[in-house]
Amino acid sequence: MKKTLFTKIVEGDIPSSKVAEGDLWYAFLDINPWRMGHTLVVPREPAQRISELSIESRNALMEGVVEVQRRLSIEFKTSDFSVNVNDGPQAGQEVPHTHIHVIPRCVENDNRPLWTNKNTSTPDFVMLEELSKRLQSL
Repeated sequence: MKKTLFTKIVEGDIPSSKVAEGDLWYAFLDINPWRMGHTLVVPREPAQRISELSIESRNALMEGVVEVQRRLSIEFKTSDFSVNVNDGPQAGQEVPHTHIHVIPRCVENDNRPLWTNKNTSTPDFVMLEELSKRLQSL
């Protein structure tokens, strides 16, 4: 099976802005976020659909989502999140590797930029790295 972009990220072949990780999952900031803090949680097990994951990986993936929410809630002072899965290409999945989007939702006037549409400009890798470091320390 050909390695996906996310498998290459999980294995460290492609750099990422890590948020957190567990034995069976890895979480990193989306380089083209819907909102600041938009994080992807992926299983280390390569599988395109949730139903193809082992029970252990499915359970661990949700533990990863909760851990990411914990960290994002501290950084963005919110307990509200959009949590989304596009399970397969017809559902809008762009990378054929199961992943969960965790997007913090907070008040727009808290001096943090929030985008209503996906940012199509060049990723701000410096900002992503700074946020990554803060989130890893939580």
